[in-house]
Amino acid sequence: MKALILAILLCVAFSAAGQAAQRKIAFERGNNIFVADMDGTHQMKIATGASPEISPDGTRVAFNTEADAKTHPGPERHIAIVGLANGKVTVLKDIPSDNCFGPVWSSDSRQLAFYIMSENDWQIGVVDSDGEGFRFLKKAGPNRNSFWSICWAPDGRSFFGQDLSQIYRFALDGSLIKQWDIGKLTGGCSMSSGSRLDVSPNGQRLIFEVDLNEETTRKDWDGPPPGIFLLDLENGSATRVPGKVAFVWEPFWLSNDDFLCIMQKENEKEPSIYRMSSDGKNLKLLVRHARTPSASAP
Repeated sequence: MKALILAILLCVAFSAAGQAAQRKIAFERGNNIFVADMDGTHQMKIATGASPEISPDGTRVAFNTEADAKTHPGPERHIAIVGLANGKVTVLKDIPSDNCFGPVWSSDSRQLAFYIMSENDWQIGVVDSDGEGFRFLKKAGPNRNSFWSICWAPDGRSFFGQDLSQIYRFALDGSLIKQWDIGKLTGGCSMSSGSRLDVSPNGQRLIFEVDLNEETTRKDWDGPPPGIFLLDLENGSATRVPGKVAFVWEPFWLSNDDFLCIMQKENEKEPSIYRMSSDGKNLKLLVRHARTPSASAP
């Protein structure tokens, strides 16, 4: 009997461990935040807000709240975290601004970097995941030169951003480590404040979205088509995702070779979330009519 009970307990323990280790993705649809399994199944709404990112350890999703425009004359956005085990939403109240958005997790799931309106400009702030220890990570330069597309290096010792003309790597004290000219990297493509950067888990490649230096005749599409480039951080060379895939953006690494992205095909009204390999192959639809994908770590 004791052996049977032990066997049952071991089975339960291994089952729980397997469930805890299962990777999840987070995304937004409309003004709601969802999580799902890695293949897009078992979708579940967990909060209302925008710009979700799931923590690398898969236990929480950070996002920003959005105040009702009908009752608030100006923007009011706060950084919040929802626990996946209990569904509890915690708004981080000790951040000195009522206009913050776009939280990004550090690789150890202990800190969040985000954009914060302060001193009449957009700055980059950072806070511990318990809401304590707020500080400025990088302030805007002269003449309202703010930095966008922030992402952490995997070792947590530096971070990346861009200012519409250059991609930068900064140390945690804000000092410059390296920079790359966006136009030269991409043959004249451009980035916006909403473009996304992400670093591969091995720290060797940066994936980023651009507005392509191309014309499009696609119906109901304004402006240039979006595309994705890969930057080799060692030699400084950048290449477009093979196959010259267009109308694809918001990349987020799953491994050193595969990434999530959103794509909007001809005659579609909304983008959907796909999985793709860095050679432009193995394209797989995961979630229809959704955006801002992120994934927990392996």
